[in-house]
Amino acid sequence: MSLTEKIASDMKAALKSGDKLRLSCLRLLLSSVKNKAIELRKDSLDDAEVHGVITTLVRQRQDSVEQYRKGGREDLAGKEAEEMEILKGYLPPQLGPDEIRALVKEAVAEAGAGSVSDMGRVMKLVMPRVKGKADGRQVQEIVREVLGG
Repeated sequence: MSLTEKIASDMKAALKSGDKLRLSCLRLLLSSVKNKAIELRKDSLDDAEVHGVITTLVRQRQDSVEQYRKGGREDLAGKEAEEMEILKGYLPPQLGPDEIRALVKEAVAEAGAGSVSDMGRVMKLVMPRVKGKADGRQVQEIVREVLGG
């Protein structure tokens, strides 16, 4: 069963159980997946592309939570946080900071990087290895830390 099929199945289950938040969140996700498929001129997306769509939606929710909290709207921040957790359930397990740090050190050695000015080369090596399994911002922070910036 593909990830898109699983999401559709979970959406039907949410509809039957009356879970309105999960239902609206999964409807939005399927809509975003279909829009991405149209944008890429494909009939359907593979699981990796669906993970990319989910990652984008999670990042949007994260930004929304921060903005709502700054504005004192804890009720809306809570709703966005719940949606973010529902979406994260469809992503592969995320790498921990120690695992990312090990991959970064490997890439630093491979690239022969010695300072923060080599950050681009290191990021170019690390990002394909962590695609979908780690947030780019977190990876960037760890690369900067390892390179002594």
